[in-house]
Amino acid sequence: MNDNPQMRRLQFRAWHRGTRESDYTVGGFFDRYHAEWTAEEIDWFERFMEEQDADIIGWALGTIPVPDEWKGPMMDKFLKLDFVKIV
Repeated sequence: MNDNPQMRRLQFRAWHRGTRESDYTVGGFFDRYHAEWTAEEIDWFERFMEEQDADIIGWALGTIPVPDEWKGPMMDKFLKLDFVKIV
């Protein structure tokens, strides 16, 4: 990944969201899955990164419904939250 500027940029953005909760969820998701993503899935993640932290956390915790535009295999993986490691 270090050779790919796009992925380095995405990793930085994923881990520097503005709130610790979002850093762990979005950054952890990136770290766990990015190596296996297709170009289409990378595009999905880039669009996902534009969403508000409050919405992302709400979806992750199930306190607000996931909009139809985000439903699918990538969101299914995200909602498992099995990649979050709190140190």
